[in-house]
Amino acid sequence: MSHRKYDFVRRHFIDPAPRWRDQRNPVPAVFLDRDGVVNEEVHYLSKIDDLALIPGTASAIKQLNDAGIPVVIVTNQSAVARGYLTEAGLRDLHEAMLAMLARAGASVQGIYYSPYHPDGVEGYRRESECRKPGPAMILAAAEDFAISLPDSVLIGDRINDIRAGRAAGTHAVIVRTGHGAKETTWPEAAEADFIADDLQAAVSELFARGVLAR
Repeated sequence: MSHRKYDFVRRHFIDPAPRWRDQRNPVPAVFLDRDGVVNEEVHYLSKIDDLALIPGTASAIKQLNDAGIPVVIVTNQSAVARGYLTEAGLRDLHEAMLAMLARAGASVQGIYYSPYHPDGVEGYRRESECRKPGPAMILAAAEDFAISLPDSVLIGDRINDIRAGRAAGTHAVIVRTGHGAKETTWPEAAEADFIADDLQAAVSELFARGVLAR
């Protein structure tokens, strides 16, 4: 796989041969924030023992899988920059998360992450365009998988997730799980297409509205 323009974006477990990778026929996708959307919010999650999927998450992702819609995780992981875990440890977490999803028959096509933070430790202390609200992780996935961004959706629990989706040209939905319990009450939440209780509710509403097709 040639990563071309977005080679600098970090990736884990990218599907090596997806059936969608045809630049002539781009497809819609669903981009998911990780913490507070896929897994329960834990302050700087660094241990597999603390990893737990939010109820309904695997079912929602399987619905998307069954509809033939690529699912991609895009996540800021400043826990690396802050020294809570290494990138190898982060990979282990992601492997454990994918195993949890697989046990429920669900899968994602790749995980894109930013390990940087302006206040991070040496080697990770930087402003990075791949860190949300920047759109680089989304754009990298779109390039890798031939995704049609105007037909795609970003689902997150923070305003910065929504702004990353908007910057990339996608639809955007904010959920009340994770940080969304607070941030959905902010005026900026109106920047999203709509607010949903959780990922399962968001996916159901996207199908109901015809934004995504079964």
